[in-house]
Amino acid sequence: ENITFALFSIQKIMSTLFLCFSLIFNSCLGKIYFYENFDGEYLQRWTIPKKWKSESELGKWAQTKGKWSVDEKNFGLQTTERSKFYGLIAKLDEPFTQTGDLVLQFAVKNENVIECAGAYIKLLGDDVDMESFGGDTKYQIMFGPDICGSSKKITHVIFNYNDKNLENKSKIKVENDQLTHIYTLHVMKDGTYEVYIDLISVKKGNLEKDYDFFGPKMIPDPNVTKPLDWVDEKFIPDPEAVKPEGYDDIPREVPDPDAEKPEEWDEDEEGEWEPPRIANPAYLGPWKAPMIKNPEYKGEWIHPQISNPDYKEDPNLFKRCNNCTHIGIEIWQVTSGTIFDDIMVTDSLEEAQEVVEKGWASWKDLEKEKFNELKEAENLKTDKNLEGVEEEYSKDWAHEEL
Repeated sequence: ENITFALFSIQKIMSTLFLCFSLIFNSCLGKIYFYENFDGEYLQRWTIPKKWKSESELGKWAQTKGKWSVDEKNFGLQTTERSKFYGLIAKLDEPFTQTGDLVLQFAVKNENVIECAGAYIKLLGDDVDMESFGGDTKYQIMFGPDICGSSKKITHVIFNYNDKNLENKSKIKVENDQLTHIYTLHVMKDGTYEVYIDLISVKKGNLEKDYDFFGPKMIPDPNVTKPLDWVDEKFIPDPEAVKPEGYDDIPREVPDPDAEKPEEWDEDEEGEWEPPRIANPAYLGPWKAPMIKNPEYKGEWIHPQISNPDYKEDPNLFKRCNNCTHIGIEIWQVTSGTIFDDIMVTDSLEEAQEVVEKGWASWKDLEKEKFNELKEAENLKTDKNLEGVEEEYSKDWAHEEL
């Protein structure tokens, strides 16, 4: 067991050295505009926006390895208090305007079972006051999981366009367990995008089709209305139909023919016995003439379409990051315990995936094993406690009975 742990530690050290070398010198795969693993003094780089909310409303952050971490040197940043706002913002290493791809990636782990908590990240421009950064601050991209009850479980991918925040037309899945997961957003120069969770694609598509950036290309002609004499009723009551004679005399209810007067019925005291009433099977409701095809029917009227004068294609639609200068976390959490780590902005998916492969992918299975072991031990402890409580209860109950 000690040999296995030593080998794992050596592997982790080598992976960390490789990652650090890659981040400092930048491999040929692409350029990294921001990377944060929270292993050092994070407040030298990050600002807590104290002007956004009062001190009592802002939750406290804490650096931690986590309860079931398998790497003693790997820290993340965790929310620590229930029902609080959390804010944090930092400058990118240099401003980033897309000329090619954009990749935003981070790790997140919810150590507590989530009741309601956001865990998303925002990319912002240079028009931000770091001390006042909050929910109303304009951003360019918002990405990450948001869970609240059973009705809201979604990975947000929101883009700001012409001062409007646009959500994806589809509901993108989210992970909702207590393990570390990697969320990756990849926006490509060809106007497509893809979302990955743990390196597995969960959503891909076309920006123009999946977001309402421009509105529809075609719209109903505002100068055309349906003609007044247009007949669009496909069926009409048969004008020659006649209501059958005596139809209205059929009662809605009738005496139950199978009912029998109880033997003990006393007419002197209870009056004349009447059978209970039941729905009349012969009653068909108010009479309506049968429907026939309308000889005047012209078909469904279709509003003529014209080109939307407000629709304008944007050849730079892929540029979802235009002079991005800051990255921030701005969330409300009923359930705390969320750990953020390995936040990254780059122009290369391969660069981002390499970080994941050298880090999370090398220990994710060990984390799951440790979590399951701790959970099993916790359940065992809970069961023993319950046994003790039941035993004491039985004694008390027996004593009371005596």
